Amino acid sequence: MMFLSFNMISGGNTLQRFDPVACVSSVPLLLAPTTRPTFHFPSPFLSKPKPTYLFTSFSSSSSSSSSSSSSFFSSTTPPRSTMLHHDPLVSDVYATAISGVVALSFLRLFQETAKRDLFDQKLNRKLVHISIGLIFMLCWPLFSTETWASFFAALIPGINIFRMLVIGLGILKDEATVKSMSRFGDYRELLKGPLYYAATITLAAIIYWRTSPISIAAICNLCAGDGMADIVGRRLGGEKIPYNKNKSFAGSIAMATAGFLTSIGYMWYFSSFGFIEGSWKLVLGFLLVSIVTAFVESLPISTELDDNLTVPLTSILVGSIIL
Repeated sequence: MMFLSFNMISGGNTLQRFDPVACVSSVPLLLAPTTRPTFHFPSPFLSKPKPTYLFTSFSSSSSSSSSSSSSFFSSTTPPRSTMLHHDPLVSDVYATAISGVVALSFLRLFQETAKRDLFDQKLNRKLVHISIGLIFMLCWPLFSTETWASFFAALIPGINIFRMLVIGLGILKDEATVKSMSRFGDYRELLKGPLYYAATITLAAIIYWRTSPISIAAICNLCAGDGMADIVGRRLGGEKIPYNKNKSFAGSIAMATAGFLTSIGYMWYFSSFGFIEGSWKLVLGFLLVSIVTAFVESLPISTELDDNLTVPLTSILVGSIIL
């Protein structure tokens, strides 16, 4: 086909061939090959790509100074969905088994130390008090990110609740457990402090889990704080608190310090896995929770009830307000 165009030159009409190649080359292309439009049709067999997450300790990154000051708490990777197996259910079964073996191993260790009288009975009991809850919490990152993971984790202390009940009620006799966890060797004591202890860790795992600083505050003040208060108070507690002669300044200071430092350690630990966001504000919150909890523990009402009950309740109540 011939393309023709008419051009008016000097008032006359001249016939001129139309050159399509020259015309196309003189006009800028509107669509480059790299910007060619594509059309996507939804398909039930294609899944949406997963977004990439970035976990940082502060929501705003506009200030370089705030970014540098929070780098200690920041985590650039999201928590892994599974740690031990590609199937979350199988992974949680493995994590439960590992946590159970670890907790049982330490319980057996302190039962042996109690049998052999390697430590004073009160010291041995407090070593159990300090270690079991904190070691168990170290196993929490092994569990998956599924909603059922916290219930799997709670199985271990939940089984211990059952043990405290059957031994404390006299249904089952276990002298090693009674000797390692009781103050005076009475099996009925397991229905108080040890039962409250196991219930606190169980409920902290189910309700708050590793994504909440409240669980950190409750367990750290119960285990490290209350445990160190007794150990230090018995050895350095010469000066008693005026409103409670059963408590000392040294014990209360040791409790607040141990609970606070342990809380900071676990904040950093869980932050490194991407479960929580660490910040200096959270550090201050942990300090206030530990101070208030130590004060409540020093009150006479804490002696009348039980430290294993008043300490976690105070930590949860105050933590719910300021953390």
